[in-house]
Amino acid sequence: MFGFFKDKFEDLKHTVSNTAKTLVGNVLTNIDTSEEQYSEFTLDDIEETLISADLGVNYASELVDDLRSKKNSKPAELKSYLKENFIKTLNEAGTTELNYVENALNIYFITGVNGAGKTTLIAKLAYKFKQSGKKVLVAAGDTFRAAAEEQLNIWSTRAGADIVRRDKADPASVVYEAIQKAKNESYDVILVDTAGRLQNKFNLMEELKKIKTVIDKQAPESLRESILVIDANTGQNGLQQAKVFGECVNLTCAALTKLDGSAKGAIILAIAKEMKLPVKLVGVGEKMEDLKPFVPEDFIKAIFEE
Repeated sequence: MFGFFKDKFEDLKHTVSNTAKTLVGNVLTNIDTSEEQYSEFTLDDIEETLISADLGVNYASELVDDLRSKKNSKPAELKSYLKENFIKTLNEAGTTELNYVENALNIYFITGVNGAGKTTLIAKLAYKFKQSGKKVLVAAGDTFRAAAEEQLNIWSTRAGADIVRRDKADPASVVYEAIQKAKNESYDVILVDTAGRLQNKFNLMEELKKIKTVIDKQAPESLRESILVIDANTGQNGLQQAKVFGECVNLTCAALTKLDGSAKGAIILAIAKEMKLPVKLVGVGEKMEDLKPFVPEDFIKAIFEE
C-alpha cells in the first residue's frame, strides 16, 4: 500500500457518530431484545429505520427479508447480524486501497457533480502525494467555469502541485497537454479535474468519454483510478450520481467528502451493495491533512461504537 494511505483516523468514532446513531443506534433502540423471534411489526420498523438512514430501499428490504427467512434468528442477535452483513458488503465491493505504481506515471480521473467537493479533494490528494515526495500535476479539465479553474489553481499552489489550465478550452485538449508535460518532465501523478454539470447529461457524458479516450490513447497503462466524489450529506442522491457517472466512465471507486458531522454515511454501504463500488478515500474536514483512507473494518467498528 502506498505510504500515506497507512494513516489512521485519530477519532473515527466521533467522525461517524451521527451516522452511527441513524444507522445503528436507532435500529437497536427500537427493538425488544427479550423477544424470542421477530414480530412483523419489529421487522417493518427495522426496515423503515434502515431506509431512513440512507442504506437504500433495496438493501434494507434484502436484510429484513433475510431476517424473516431465518427461523432461529432472534432480536438479541441483530447487532452482530448487521455488523457481519455490513463488513461482508464492503469487502465484496473490492479493495479499498488506492492503486499506485512506483516509478511510473499515475493518472487519477476525478468526477462528480459540482459542489460535491472535487476541488478540495484534488488539492488534499495532491498535498498527500507531495508530502510523500511525488511530483504532482493537476489538469484543470472543468474549463466551462473560470471560477472553478481559478479555485483549483489556488488550491494546487497551496498543495505545492503544478497545474495545466486553459480557460474555455476543450477539456480533452487540457488533459492531452498535461499528459505530454508529465511525460516530458517525469511527473509521478496527474490529477484530472472534470466538470459535473448534470443539467445536460448527454454533453457531460460526451465530454468525459472524450477525456477518457485521450488518456487511453496517450497513456494507456497509466490510469490508476476513476474516482467519483460524493458529498456524504447527499444520502441516496449519491447513489443516483454513482449510476449516472457510471454510465459515462468506468468508475473504479468513490471518495466521500464531508463525512464529519454527516448522518448519511450509510451511503457508503448502499454504493458498495448496489454498484459494487468501493469507497477508498474520505474527507473529514477542511485542512489539507483531512483526507483519510477508508478502512472497512475500522468504519464498521466505529459505527457500532466498539
